[in-house]
Amino acid sequence: MIKSKLGIVLLLVSFLPIGVHADNIDERGDSSRVYDIDEVVVVEQPKEAFRLRQQPLSSTSFNGDQLHGLNVQDARQLSTFVPSFVMPEHGSRYTSSIYMRGIGSRVYSPAVGIYVDGMPILSKSAFNFHAYDIDRVDVLHGPQGTLYGMNTEGGLIRLYSRNPFRYQGTDVKVSVGTKFFRKIEASHYEKLNDKTAFSLAGFYGGQNGFFRNQFDGTRADLINEFGGKGRFLWNPSGRLTFDFMADYQFTRQNGFPYGQIVTENEIASAPITSPLYGLKAGTQMPNQNRQSNYRRNILNTGVGIKYMGNGFDINSMTSWQYLHDYMLMDIDYRPQDFIHLVQRQHGNALVEELSVKSRNNSRWHWTFGAFGSYQWLKITAPVYFGQDMNTYLSKKITSYAYNGMLNAMARRIAQGLIAGGMSEELANKTARASAAAAIAGAGGVNINMTMDPVPGVFRTPTLNFGVYHESNVELSERLTATLGLRYDYSRVGIDYETSSRLALQENVMGIKLNPVITSMLKHREHNHFKQFLPKVGLTYRLQNGSNVYASWSKGYRAGGYNFEMFSDVLQAETSQAANKARGDVDIAHDEAYYERIAKTIEYKPETSWNYEAGAHLNLFNNQLHLDLAAYYMQIHNQQLSVMAGNYGFGRVMTNAGRSHSCGLETTLRGGALDNRLTYALSYGFTSARFDEYRDSIPGVGTVDYKNKRVPFVPQHTLGASADYRIDVDPAALLDPTNRFHLRSVTVGLNLASQGKTYWDEQNTIGQNFYAVLGAHADADFGPFHVNLWVRNLTDTKYNTFAVQSAATGTRYTFAQMGNPFQVGIDFRIHF
Repeated sequence: MIKSKLGIVLLLVSFLPIGVHADNIDERGDSSRVYDIDEVVVVEQPKEAFRLRQQPLSSTSFNGDQLHGLNVQDARQLSTFVPSFVMPEHGSRYTSSIYMRGIGSRVYSPAVGIYVDGMPILSKSAFNFHAYDIDRVDVLHGPQGTLYGMNTEGGLIRLYSRNPFRYQGTDVKVSVGTKFFRKIEASHYEKLNDKTAFSLAGFYGGQNGFFRNQFDGTRADLINEFGGKGRFLWNPSGRLTFDFMADYQFTRQNGFPYGQIVTENEIASAPITSPLYGLKAGTQMPNQNRQSNYRRNILNTGVGIKYMGNGFDINSMTSWQYLHDYMLMDIDYRPQDFIHLVQRQHGNALVEELSVKSRNNSRWHWTFGAFGSYQWLKITAPVYFGQDMNTYLSKKITSYAYNGMLNAMARRIAQGLIAGGMSEELANKTARASAAAAIAGAGGVNINMTMDPVPGVFRTPTLNFGVYHESNVELSERLTATLGLRYDYSRVGIDYETSSRLALQENVMGIKLNPVITSMLKHREHNHFKQFLPKVGLTYRLQNGSNVYASWSKGYRAGGYNFEMFSDVLQAETSQAANKARGDVDIAHDEAYYERIAKTIEYKPETSWNYEAGAHLNLFNNQLHLDLAAYYMQIHNQQLSVMAGNYGFGRVMTNAGRSHSCGLETTLRGGALDNRLTYALSYGFTSARFDEYRDSIPGVGTVDYKNKRVPFVPQHTLGASADYRIDVDPAALLDPTNRFHLRSVTVGLNLASQGKTYWDEQNTIGQNFYAVLGAHADADFGPFHVNLWVRNLTDTKYNTFAVQSAATGTRYTFAQMGNPFQVGIDFRIHF
């Protein structure tokens, strides 16, 4: 098998592309040169005064051709080629976990923002989408709060579609691959006249998947999705521009194919009757009695308006965003029927952003702006308990009742025996035997518990408002100072209604009782947060467009409320009441109790101070671009995603006291041999550790995580690529009769690697450093292209994510395996 895959490499020849970082390569003239992407793919920037590599920040950019060469279709796949940035595969498009420079989370407030054609995407559940018709992607590293507000503490991703004023024609792309990978994309761009242009695009994609659910043979990661989008641009005058856009996508997939991690010691000690006997150590195929699945509808619409005044530009973006999804998750990830969740989200968001930017040749470049958004989100999330869970809980409460009675009776009997002269050791032993016999003789202790489903309806409205200013002052011909400040206000709320019902069938020493324990929680909470987000930077220009810079800025993520932990709260509450129940109990809650609930479910805002220095260097007559950055971040109240405390029935957000993250980022990109050879290398080192974080773990006590690494953050990220173009018949470009003659063949390799990554706060489970190799060969027939590609050429085994769960009473570790070897082919035509 390995030989056959290496044979494919020889067929492909050698090098493949990486998305040449921070700013990219364009073929102009006879000599090799690397151009900033801002020079090649021009887009409107309503806030910034300078191109990316002229600003005091670290960034990575890709154009459409580079995205095609890397064979990436969403931010998750792109992240592997960006330093200090990771967006791992977590099992579905619902889970959009993004980590940058040691900051991120799986649930609730994101640490990295996403803008699409100038429109901010608010819902974290909509971050992971199919990206097509893309002309350019920018990834900005570090806090961007001054211009972009809260939840951009780690960085910002900006995607731009093709502009029909600059690009016309029709593009069709058809792809097929192993595991029945299939995809078709079609786009049409037309400029009607000098004032109007439009574009229409659509896609369908699917894949049968790599993993099978061992319980019933279902394809555990099957996916089908489709969508369409449109854009209409109107320039009624030389000063005024309107940009109307809409993008709809639907996804249906089997998800969360988490398999149990089994160690060599567990297998060696497993008896022949154990399901572990004979297994191979490592991550197993998923084995769940319910196949988890996810469905999602998203619609993002926007209206952009630009007015060019005398020396200034006014930009407005108004958008409405809609999300409606459904998720079924087997929370215990086991073949037994313990617990599963059915969750539906229905969300709407209104967003308005207004900016005024100077446009002049003076030394002072300024931007003023305001941002406002309101998000409605209704979540219904009933939790269902299966027969195996009820059996487990019945045994647990039976054991609690039996041992309590046994100990009480034995103490009384032992006291009498000791008073009669028997030794204490013998008295205790005799007393326990006598008490056990008495209990058994009276009929013993047997309690059956049945947990009804825990319904839940949660409404979480969120209001955000911000005003900001940034000035760039040219202090001299070479030195520019950047000064910015933003005031950000947010109001978060939760309106919840949930309940539980627990029925007991008790037979205790001949006495039969059938108590019912009920509890209902219904309340409304809200909180508000406000922050000032400053930014200071200095940029010193060197020769040939190079520069060095230093910056200091503040990042911020708003606080909020955990709705996923209510089933855990109710389960703990009703189980505690059941231990003492002698009849029906309806648990009452007063305002003091709801205040304690509010403190239990809330999490605090996260803030950070970022100190950064770097350089953007143009070397060897612009044949090589080298970007360097070093940073140190002090983080307060770092938000972490952990399992709910008592039973682990869901992930919740909590805060660590203090932590820090420091690291290095470097990106190298260049061209040679008249740009027939293009290459790139990106590397990020991140050291993210807790400085102050203690947590209470049931059954363990208080655990101190000081100096432990922050989970889900790889210590090293490395991306590399090279493309070599072999010119076959470039003269065909000048001959209309040779329209479909072969012009050139481009071959290349890319490498994406990362690690070590820990999956828990105690740093007990993790993924070692690993590397994934890809390759491609693209034949250019002018308007027609054929591209043969390979992913994970060496079939590397690795995990993209792992989680520990104790929902069954025993703690297990489950992981999502990385996708294995895959080969496919793309056919593209432009007319």
